[in-house]
Amino acid sequence: MTKHSTTGAPFSWLSMAWLVVILLFPVAMLNYLDRQMIAAMKTSVMLDIPSIGSDANWGRMLGQFKWVYAFLSPIGGYLADRYSRRLTICSSLFAWSLITFLTGHVTTYNALLWTRTLMGVSEAFYIPAALALIADYHTGTTRSRAVGIHQMGIYCGVILGGFSGYAAESPNIGWQIAFQVIGVVGIVYAVPLLIFLRDVPAKLDGSLNEERPSILISLRVLLLNGSFLLLVAYFTLPALAGWVVRDWMPSILKDSFNLGQGFAGVSATLYWQSAAIVAALLGGWLADRWMERNIRGRIFVSATGMCLIIPALICVGIATSQGSFTMAILALILFGIGWGFFDCNNMPILCQIVSPRYRATGYGIMNMVSISCGGLADWGFGWMRDRHVPISVIFGVFAGVCAISVILVLFIRPRPVHELSE
Repeated sequence: MTKHSTTGAPFSWLSMAWLVVILLFPVAMLNYLDRQMIAAMKTSVMLDIPSIGSDANWGRMLGQFKWVYAFLSPIGGYLADRYSRRLTICSSLFAWSLITFLTGHVTTYNALLWTRTLMGVSEAFYIPAALALIADYHTGTTRSRAVGIHQMGIYCGVILGGFSGYAAESPNIGWQIAFQVIGVVGIVYAVPLLIFLRDVPAKLDGSLNEERPSILISLRVLLLNGSFLLLVAYFTLPALAGWVVRDWMPSILKDSFNLGQGFAGVSATLYWQSAAIVAALLGGWLADRWMERNIRGRIFVSATGMCLIIPALICVGIATSQGSFTMAILALILFGIGWGFFDCNNMPILCQIVSPRYRATGYGIMNMVSISCGGLADWGFGWMRDRHVPISVIFGVFAGVCAISVILVLFIRPRPVHELSE
């Protein structure tokens, strides 16, 4: 298989490699913006749609999005591997933006449940295809940095979503108009994205000239790879806490510290996501540099991030129980640093253990397991909230689960580049 690298490549190749990252940055932002909007606007949405009724029903709605998203992620990844990453990305953006627009018109719980379900369908195809396309272009010592910059778009989307609580409280905007506007922005951006985004040319990637494997062959190759199974588990366990932090932290801070909806939404997202932005840049640079000396460099950086997440979760639980807002914010910042180190290296680690032909499918499987479990965590957290289980107990369990994941990632065995073409 023909190999290419951004290191020492012609300027045109370098330009396209980074142009792909630039073009996908706003798509990643939009992909997570609507998810955080619904979390930050919880109070307003539940007031306007009284048929939601309970935290358990709210958690079910959040979970249903994730379960549908999870089930379809491997399919989206497989289509991106077999056909076109570019078309998969652009179609996904257009579809979820249309559904975001329609979400601004729902008036019943069942309608909200359906729009979030369709959102899960449409968004499931994006992340595996986008990260695989970035990895296609960034094959040298820029891969973790490129993925980290893309993930920064996600963090920016979460931060902007946190501010949407203020929009929901505004008599001149409201949560419905906010969803409609964001939907229109995504629909419009899908047009230039389709024009300028490009798949890696077949002449520059020999794997594109090879016969594409069937879905059964792809599954067999991936599921018989022990390191891949370890990566799936490592990717999944922290997500139990990650999704609860994203989806429930605005509500947790609002109730624990008697905050307004807008201030709670910003506090629950701005600090830790800003920390994650810095950490994704630093972690990507550090991982790329470490890889120049040690093939396990990206694994070590990721594991370091997870070691920061463990005490952060414990402190979040303690802070909310003891009423210390400052401690809660500091703990969330530490969580964000750890998450940035972890998040920017998942696809790069996957690229060290599977062939390019299976990357999007592999990431889709990782998403399927991780997000389906995240959906259970969302529903379970709402169920436990209704029964007044202490938050410190819940987050202490999350921390223990993350400690297990540190052990798992250290057992992953990266393969030399020449072996991955087989």
